[in-house]
Amino acid sequence: MAKRGGFPGGMSMPGGMNNLMKQAQRMQRQMEENQKALESKEFTANAGGGAVSITMTGKKEITKVVLAPEAVDPDDIETLQDMIMAAANEALKQVDDANNEAMSKATGGMNLGGLPF
Repeated sequence: MAKRGGFPGGMSMPGGMNNLMKQAQRMQRQMEENQKALESKEFTANAGGGAVSITMTGKKEITKVVLAPEAVDPDDIETLQDMIMAAANEALKQVDDANNEAMSKATGGMNLGGLPF
């Protein structure tokens, strides 16, 4: 008589699916906790040798922009704009790097291929 259910060849994984689901839920909780912690952190980036400084939260909200007086030259607005853009992009990169690191820790380095958790 053929055995019903399980894997072909009579191999079975007792509690395997339940363990997998528990592990996935634990991983999701850890990622959510990491995300909350990241959102409360602040990241600061500078450009132009410190002439421009931008602080951003882990939610990618800019909370502070500091311009050194020597960075404000009415005859050279383009350089100031470039420094602001460079500092903002660097702060965004810091947030993304921290997020990727937190995700990697939560997933044990597994590549989840864009799964939603």
